[in-house]
Amino acid sequence: MVSKAVTYGIIGVVAVGAIGFGVSHVAGNKTEKVVTVGIVGTADNDLWKIAADTAKEKYNITLKTKQFTDYNQPNIALKNGSIDLNAYQNQVFLTNWNKANGHALKLIGRTVFTPLRFYDKNASKVSEVKDGQTIAVPNDATNEGRALQLLQSAGLIKIKAGVALPTLKDIVENKKHLVIKEVAADQTPAAYKSAGAAVINTNFAKDAKIDLQSAIYVEPVTSTSNKWYIQFAATNKNVNKKLYKEVVKSFQTAKAEKWLEKTWGDAEQPAWTLK
Repeated sequence: MVSKAVTYGIIGVVAVGAIGFGVSHVAGNKTEKVVTVGIVGTADNDLWKIAADTAKEKYNITLKTKQFTDYNQPNIALKNGSIDLNAYQNQVFLTNWNKANGHALKLIGRTVFTPLRFYDKNASKVSEVKDGQTIAVPNDATNEGRALQLLQSAGLIKIKAGVALPTLKDIVENKKHLVIKEVAADQTPAAYKSAGAAVINTNFAKDAKIDLQSAIYVEPVTSTSNKWYIQFAATNKNVNKKLYKEVVKSFQTAKAEKWLEKTWGDAEQPAWTLK
């Protein structure tokens, strides 16, 4: 999920309490602990507020989130220590990132699962997709491969067998002469407006206020979907840190599960309850 040629930006900070990164200090007779988590997008701010309330009440942790606008920077920020954890990526994405960055990070706990969705302004079902239609897809290795696999499962293209993360060169059949346009993941909503069709990550679709139910095809959930579950990540030295395990527990609650079901339905599911 690494966006190429995108500009890093911090939208803002959602916080409860003091400022600091994975630090503790004495507040009255209690030790107050502060943890900052890097996330992408703003649509789940209320979900993080639930987690922050739980962290404060149960573990006396002040949980903060730092919001990024693209998929590249949260891992860099985690590696260099400007945040304590991040929670925006799946197993496949981190594996690819680690190969190029010294295997610096590890996943420590699930958050949500958001199936990719395919949108087409000019079609109400896949069979109506026009010959020669331009379709925007994310340009990072993980999401592009995932998007192409989605288009294959929809019956629109065929990909060379045995390729784990396909690229455009791995398309072996394209009967509708689709023009597949690679753009940064955070730009797929804008590309959808101009091109008329796109495969869009749910967090970016939500931030762009795209009606999720308008998708004409949704990524199937299979026995291997767990590789796409979004998870918390930590640096190698902090994988077993009790403080960070408590943050994961603060997120994985029945209250959060109910919020997800009420707010997003099957568009965003509590991954800690899935196989």
